[in-house]
This record gives sequence, structure tokens and C-alpha cells, in this order.
Amino acid sequence: MKVHGTDVRREALALLRDGVRNAEVARRLQVPLGTVGYWKHLDRASRGESPGRHAPKCPRCDGRPLDEAAYAYLLGLYLGDGHISHYSAHRVPNLMITCTESWPGLMDACEQAMRAVFPENSTCRVRRTGCRNVKVYSKHLHCLFPQHGPGKKHERRIALEPWQRAIVDARPWEFIRGLIHSDGCRVTNWTTRMVAGERKRYAYPRYLFSNKSDDIRGLFTRSLDRVGVEWSTLARGSDPFTVSIARKASVALMDARVGAKC
Repeated sequence: MKVHGTDVRREALALLRDGVRNAEVARRLQVPLGTVGYWKHLDRASRGESPGRHAPKCPRCDGRPLDEAAYAYLLGLYLGDGHISHYSAHRVPNLMITCTESWPGLMDACEQAMRAVFPENSTCRVRRTGCRNVKVYSKHLHCLFPQHGPGKKHERRIALEPWQRAIVDARPWEFIRGLIHSDGCRVTNWTTRMVAGERKRYAYPRYLFSNKSDDIRGLFTRSLDRVGVEWSTLARGSDPFTVSIARKASVALMDARVGAKC
């Protein structure tokens, strides 16, 4: 086991008190993330903040108000690129959304939604090759995301609880936006047509959403139907798992309410 000197610990605490995230302190000082968290815990306890004495409350267990717009967006992200894990090194499970480095605005929106849904919990970003995992730790993740379970999402049933469906029905655009920002994209396609005996090329925008889960695609298309967006299914081989939005009016509606990733 590597022992870290007093100077390293003092520098870590100085950074933490300045508001630097645990993960960033661990990266800068080459100290395990768990060690940084433990130092922070002891430091806060020594100053009388007593972390853990006032446990964060849960909208489902304690009736705390829930930011429904942020939740609908975060739920869409979770169903696409998120999962909940519980490592032995941590007592608290974490929700992790994987975001590519190409979309820094998406990472910001994801973290903002996490903070709105879990205002008393800390968030962090963990750098990986070509992407970053945006995380939030909470003992109530299973309360707010009951779709969590063993195995891949497309290999098990995914259904919303009645209270989740009520939120999604009230906030369909936020839910659609979360799904597009996870497993969707806005692309430009092209085709050719004969005009006055001459073949001309035309470009047109299209939104695509791809997910192997029939249930998740069903949730997506149900929300599209509620907001009046026309869609169709593209087949790849014998498994049609891509939803296409190509009609001009529907694309314009998506542009106004969802937009491309940034």
C-alpha cells in the first residue's frame, strides 16, 4: 500500500476546500479517488460539518420536490448511455452517463440535470479514452431509476412506473431530448432527382435514434406520437432498431425543441 505524505494530504485538502472536484484532485496529485474522498470526509467532520448526519432526501422516500424537467431528460440519458453500478470500494451506488469528448455541451447538460435531480449530492467527471463518465452518487438511485437490473437493457424488459410515465407524459420533449442526446443524432442525407432531364442532388436533414431494446424504442416513439412528430423504422438486416424522423415539418419541430448535440 502506498503511503501519502502530510504535504500531499494538505495540498489535497486545500484544493478540495477551493471547490475542486474529488476526481480532479486525485488526477492532479496521483492519489486514489477513494483516498481523496476519505480525506475530505475526515476534514469536514473535523470542522463540524458532519457529512452523513443529514442524509440527502429522496423524492420517492421522503417526498422531496423533484425537478421533473431535469428528471425526464436524465431518464432519457440513462436509458440510452447510462447505468448504475455499486463498486465494493464505495458504499454508495453511482449513476454513470458516458459522454463522448466531442460533445462538451452534452456533458454540461448531463451534469446540470444530475445536480437538479440530486441537489444534495456531489457529481464528478471521470476521463476515459475518447469520453468522460459523468457520475452522481446517491443511495436513492434505485428509487428514481427502478429500470436498473442485471444484464443489458435490450435483454430484459424496460417499463416505466406509473409515476415515471406521468412525468414523461407531462415533459415529453425533455425525455425525447435525453434519448436523442444519448442514442440519437441529427444527420444530413442526400438523394438525387431528375429535373428537366437533368439529375440533381438534394440534401435534407434527418434525426435518427438507434437502440436494440424494443421497449426503449417504444417509449421513444410513444413520446414522438404525443408531440406530433412523424417517424418511421429503418431495418438493418432482420432487426429494425433505428427510428428515423425525416419529414420536413417533423424535423423542423425537432430542431426547435431538441436540436443537434453540441
